[in-house]
Amino acid sequence: MTEKVYEGKKQVFKTEKAAMDTLNSDEKARCFDCDCELSLENEEIENGSLLAYDENEEEIFVFKCIDCFSKNKGLENYKECEVYSRIVGYLRPVSQWNDGKKREYEERKEYKISEE
Repeated sequence: MTEKVYEGKKQVFKTEKAAMDTLNSDEKARCFDCDCELSLENEEIENGSLLAYDENEEEIFVFKCIDCFSKNKGLENYKECEVYSRIVGYLRPVSQWNDGKKREYEERKEYKISEE
């Protein structure tokens, strides 16, 4: 199992050790939410925390700065959502469509019907 997982530009770690090693390396630890740089002072994270979250019965670790943690203790936008849409009569993930259908999907217009 890999110790570091990067979802987009976000730092997500599979082990606490891998996360702490980042603080002691040239690669800088960053807040999951605002991407600010975190620093280590006497073996303590100076301006943030290392947090553990449950991801499908597996623990994952992320850093959060003090400001972001005080605003929202949860972990949001961890994984990119897979979008499903109707194509030729049935639902399929848009990522599996051919190029022509993807272009057609991008050109679609959505309408909202008022409830009045």
